[in-house]
Amino acid sequence: MGFMWFVLALGSAVFAALTSILAKVGIDGVNSNLATAIRTGVVLVMAWGMVFLTDAQGGIGSISRKSWLFLILSGLATGASWLCYYRALQIGDASKVVPVDKLSVVFTLVLAFAFLHEKFTWKSIAGAALITAGTLLMVL
Repeated sequence: MGFMWFVLALGSAVFAALTSILAKVGIDGVNSNLATAIRTGVVLVMAWGMVFLTDAQGGIGSISRKSWLFLILSGLATGASWLCYYRALQIGDASKVVPVDKLSVVFTLVLAFAFLHEKFTWKSIAGAALITAGTLLMVL
């Protein structure tokens, strides 16, 4: 399990890349909000399919109020992110929108430091600086 997080994270990155390219092609001539709703519907069906496939639906009753609150807030943030992303992808070049979107890594580091009290290291600071510099280089 020690290495599995990396394999899954890498899979996430590959599928995110595919998402961007497939969305850019699919959104042509489609309202970005409608496209986001269609994508979300597909994700919803897929996610609930996995819940039932893995017989995890029994755990709903044991979710705490705090977890419900933060999962709902996370869902709202995801929805807002997707709405912004699809509109940006519709009016901008994928090769510029995607790097800016990946600044979420830098924002996550800052938020994890501020709210989760995770430690900054010289490596995380250098990495964040390089991501920011790379994003600016790709966009400008």
